[in-house]
Amino acid sequence: MPATLTRMHTAEHILTAVMRKFYHAPRNLEFHLNEKKTKCDYEVPGSLNEQEITQIETRVNQEINANHSVSHFWVRREEADEYDLWKVPAETEEIRIIKIGQFDAQPCRGEHVSYTQEIGTFSISSHELRENGRVRIRFKIA
Repeated sequence: MPATLTRMHTAEHILTAVMRKFYHAPRNLEFHLNEKKTKCDYEVPGSLNEQEITQIETRVNQEINANHSVSHFWVRREEADEYDLWKVPAETEEIRIIKIGQFDAQPCRGEHVSYTQEIGTFSISSHELRENGRVRIRFKIA
């Protein structure tokens, strides 16, 4: 089984894709990866209620259980308009894209699992609306 941080990192990609596709959060704005639990901050319209948190958790686990293959490929910056490049340094010419089946593709330099089922079960351990208007989601995997 891949290392816990590798599994957490791929889970973060799936969570962020769910937040973008279903909750209008264009990206995670802050991200702290940890073996026990990871936190991500998102800008969403308003806060999230318990039903939405349950839906997020369910959607993430559905994508994990779909057992998408996780691969990478390289693109030149001028060919990368469809990707969110806000974290990619301006001088970077070749950009590594992590592709999770047909579900998501985003720039990333990190380590990832080969198949999403290697992640395990995703659970949201807490969530809160921060003073800056961002929603913080903490999650773990088992």
